[in-house]
Amino acid sequence: MANLLLVDDHSVIRRGMKIIIENFLPHCTIDEADDGDSAFKKIKANNYDLLILDVNMPNTDSFGLVSNILAFKPAAKILMFSMNNEEVYAKRYLKMGVMGYIKKDAPEGEIKKAITVVLDNKKYISPTLSQIMIEELHSNNNAENPFDNLSPREFEIVQHLIRGESLAEICNKLTLHSSTVGTHKARIFEKLKCNNIIDINALAKVHNIISPS
Repeated sequence: MANLLLVDDHSVIRRGMKIIIENFLPHCTIDEADDGDSAFKKIKANNYDLLILDVNMPNTDSFGLVSNILAFKPAAKILMFSMNNEEVYAKRYLKMGVMGYIKKDAPEGEIKKAITVVLDNKKYISPTLSQIMIEELHSNNNAENPFDNLSPREFEIVQHLIRGESLAEICNKLTLHSSTVGTHKARIFEKLKCNNIIDINALAKVHNIISPS
């Protein structure tokens, strides 16, 4: 019997996912959490066969959450569940060690397949992402996306910068010291070869980096 944890800040999403999962895994148990803190507490207290994590939740650094989970339980099977740009975000999470990434607007059949594949301890890559990766391998265009050079933490911070948040706001949301965020910010500017936030916003538009709300 599979034991799952469903993490999403919207109760209607959790309810809908539970219906989908219980329809094809009738004997499973499903716990719920609505943010990163409550999710991590449950993960420390229980052994789950699958973690389904929303990417965008209030007061939650999803990159940090994934890193903490895998540091605490390296064998954890994580399936990310999001509306974010798959081409940009899925590859980044997969590199971190998650088992799959599924869009919230995916057909029900694809959601079921993603869950089944990851429960079977295999990586799930959607048909869309698979095609993108194949095209990249065969493409003669060697133009590099500079945002790929950012660490997970730097990428998290750059999204807050794109939203126009101040240094103090970023420190508060990510629970980091101002000097730490300042150092990350300096490295971001250096890696992206940008002089100011306006340059970063322009570059983000070119590479379809849209900061989640």
